[in-house]
Amino acid sequence: MARRSLPALAALAASTTLLLTACGGGSDDSSDKIEGAGQGSGKPSASASTDDGSPDVSVPKDLKLVFDFSKPSDPKQAAAVDNAANYIRALKHGIVQQDENDPAYKHYSAAQAAQYAKTQIKTWVKGGWVPTGTDRYFKSEATELGEGKAVLVTFCRNQAKSFSKDIKGGKIHYGKESLDSYQKFSVLMSRPQGDAKVWKAQTVEVQGRVKECRG
Repeated sequence: MARRSLPALAALAASTTLLLTACGGGSDDSSDKIEGAGQGSGKPSASASTDDGSPDVSVPKDLKLVFDFSKPSDPKQAAAVDNAANYIRALKHGIVQQDENDPAYKHYSAAQAAQYAKTQIKTWVKGGWVPTGTDRYFKSEATELGEGKAVLVTFCRNQAKSFSKDIKGGKIHYGKESLDSYQKFSVLMSRPQGDAKVWKAQTVEVQGRVKECRG
C-alpha cells in the first residue's frame, strides 16, 4: 500500500462522522481470515481477560461477528488490521454487557475512537437493545501513514442480517436488506508506544449507504 503523510491523520480526525447504527445489520459468512484475533462466543464477561492479558471480547452465540479480512504481508499492517477487528469486537462486547465503560473497548482504542465506542454503547443501552444475528465485515485495506507511526484500516460492513433485540421480552426487530445495510469504516490505528504491544484505534469514520460495499 502507498504511504500517506502524517497531516492526513489530522484530516481524517477532522472529517470523522459518528454514525450511530443502533438497529443495524450484518451477513452470513462463517470465515475469519485474521490469525490470532480471538473471535469469541458464548456468554461474555466484562472483567475476564485472556492469558496474554487482553480483555474478553466474546459475545453470545446468537451474535456472529464475521471478519472476512485478508492479512497483509507487512507485520505492522497485519497487526493494525488485527486490532481494528478487535476494536469492533470490543465495541460489540460492551453493547452486550450494556456497559459504556467496558474495559474491552478501552484496551483497543483511545481518543475519538474510544468516544465513538462509548456513544454507540450508550445508544444501545438507552434503547434497551442488544445485537443478534450475523454482522459481516470485509474488503479490508491497510495504508501506512507517517513512516509507520500509524496505519489507516478501511473495510466494508454488511449489516443486513444483524438485528437489534429487546432485552426485556426478547423481541427481535428484523429488517430487509437495502443500500442502508452497507457501510464503510475508516479506522486510524496508532503504533504501540513504549512497552505497549497493542495497536489502538484513534479515530473512526463510518460512511453509510456505500454502493462499493454492496457490489
